[in-house]
Amino acid sequence: MKHTPFDAFPQRQTTRGLRCVLVFATLALCAGCHKPAAPPPAATAEVTVMKVEPRDTAVDFEFTAQTQSSREVEIRARVDGFLDKRVYTEGQLVHTGQTLFLMDPKPFEAALQTAKGQLAQQQARLYVTKANLDRVIPLAAQNALSKKDLDDATGNEKSALAAVVAAQGQVQTAELNLSYTTIKSPLNGLSSFARQQDGSYVTAGSGGLLTYVYQLDPMWVNFSISENELLKTRDEIAKGRLKFPGDNDFTVTVVLADGTEFPDKGHINFTNPAFSTETGTFLVRASFANAKGILRPGQFVRARVSGAVRPNAILVPQRSVLQGAKSHFVWVVDDESKAHQRVVEVGEWHGDDWFVTQGLKPGERIVVDGALRVTADTPLKIVASPAAANAAIGVPAEESTSSDARASSTIATN
Repeated sequence: MKHTPFDAFPQRQTTRGLRCVLVFATLALCAGCHKPAAPPPAATAEVTVMKVEPRDTAVDFEFTAQTQSSREVEIRARVDGFLDKRVYTEGQLVHTGQTLFLMDPKPFEAALQTAKGQLAQQQARLYVTKANLDRVIPLAAQNALSKKDLDDATGNEKSALAAVVAAQGQVQTAELNLSYTTIKSPLNGLSSFARQQDGSYVTAGSGGLLTYVYQLDPMWVNFSISENELLKTRDEIAKGRLKFPGDNDFTVTVVLADGTEFPDKGHINFTNPAFSTETGTFLVRASFANAKGILRPGQFVRARVSGAVRPNAILVPQRSVLQGAKSHFVWVVDDESKAHQRVVEVGEWHGDDWFVTQGLKPGERIVVDGALRVTADTPLKIVASPAAANAAIGVPAEESTSSDARASSTIATN
């Protein structure tokens, strides 16, 4: 039986497969002769630390506030009549006694003339009755006239005198009404726009509003304190965590909308004893000297109230406090330069720092920069803070602060 070339193919294929198996086995044995390389040792985290040192710390309280004129006067018509002319420039400062409006005086001049005429009549009547009484008195003394004649003459004289007094009052009233046609400013202040135009008929009372004048110096700044804030403050004072100045003599600073501070400081001059039933807050008012008129009524500003102190307060940088799953914590460094996680209770912010109310003791060291790289119970490499290093070589504090900010930003990014 003859074999074709295809009969030898399965034998050659089997031989080739055995060779491959031997090659792979040899490579596996060679690989087993070498041990895997050990991972490089973890780098020691470089951190900056600070020592916890309690100290009395001045604190400020900020509130949204609004300015108010200390005297906001409604300029109203006091008599009925036609408005002749507005003689002031709307929106400009006006002075005490400056004329603002003129009303048509002619009807009031006529009323005054009539009152003066009635007064003259009553004075003439008084003259006659008095002369008559002067004649009756001696005749009655001689029993030439009866007692009734004397009484009649006396009564007529007194009645005429009363009529003169009443007529004098009518004259004064007419003079006052005439004077009310010239409407003047009762104070120095900023004028508002005119509510009535020239030629309008105005009436005394609710329909006689002409304009407003706002006194600018002093200026009031009003802000409100909520019931929750008040109760929290009382609790902190009772626990000794907060102390107010004597006689509650706080200093108030106004921060304008562009972030600049009003140059003059103010003081609280009124606190409303009752809470508002609508907002649940009570009003606090501070007074500011405003001779240059920088503050205007109705401005929204920030009121910074200074004077309170937190005794023996613990302040730590905000970047040293981390947020855990359930609470805030810091890394506390022991004498062997190892870090241990410590849960802390934090209060309010103070600039770039944070008040810690519970969890830290005086003299302990905590990690400030590099906290994100710390592992529990692992030795740390403690380095000088950028601020301390810059101070040692004479770098200004502004650049030192910028260095701290850049370092903190780098740590957070990594």
